[in-house]
Amino acid sequence: MMRSMWSAAAGMAVQGMNMDVIANNIANVNTTGFKKASAEFQDLLYQTINLAGTSSSNNTSLPTGLQLGHGAKVQSVTRQYTTGNFKTTGGRFDMAIQGDGFFQVLQADGSNAYTRDGAFAVDQNGTLVNANGNSLVPQITVPQDALSVTIAQDGTISVTRSAQTQPEVIGQLTLVNFINPAGLNLLGGNLVQPTLASGDPIEGTPGLSGLGTIRQGFLEASNVDLAEEMVNMIVGQRAYEANSKTIQTADSMLSLVNSLKR
Repeated sequence: MMRSMWSAAAGMAVQGMNMDVIANNIANVNTTGFKKASAEFQDLLYQTINLAGTSSSNNTSLPTGLQLGHGAKVQSVTRQYTTGNFKTTGGRFDMAIQGDGFFQVLQADGSNAYTRDGAFAVDQNGTLVNANGNSLVPQITVPQDALSVTIAQDGTISVTRSAQTQPEVIGQLTLVNFINPAGLNLLGGNLVQPTLASGDPIEGTPGLSGLGTIRQGFLEASNVDLAEEMVNMIVGQRAYEANSKTIQTADSMLSLVNSLKR
């Protein structure tokens, strides 16, 4: 009886953490480049009373065993790196990646971080930076007299100056991919960094070696499906209620046992 109460308590803790994941997905439904996550569950230790195949007599054995579980736990929170919908902004420095890959930015401590958020702008020096002022890698500097900026699908950046009739190439964007993006470390601010699980960054030209292409004037929306998250929330709530009901039922049964001597 006590086992059922502890198992149900573990189930309630699991559903509470599952709700935390769902809440974060919903909170970031409008975050540029955000990737939804899902909690992965795993059952806990089993108490073996009779093992399957144990002899029941000289000539027979048990076809099935008797094992009692002790609830569940959250094994991992897996992030889904599917491409979100594109939204048109018209911004000449806004970029979306159609396909796999990440932009590289240089952090204040000198290390590189990676992002799917392509909302870039220029600082006082004309350098392309993200919303936090981290410069794009490789560094791109737009001339002050540039009349127009064109970013091709392969990452080639060209500008047209007032005194020129032909576009001038000022830089080449590169993208980075990972063998296991789900293993990336989340830093916040739409940034991630590699870990031993994700593998080292693999840099390449957009459109080549499995990397996506660049779309100027677009941003990638979050891949969170709000309807799906609402359904997951309802399922998690019902599972939490069922576990709490299990505790109440086990408590009622123990109360009946205690009342037998009266």
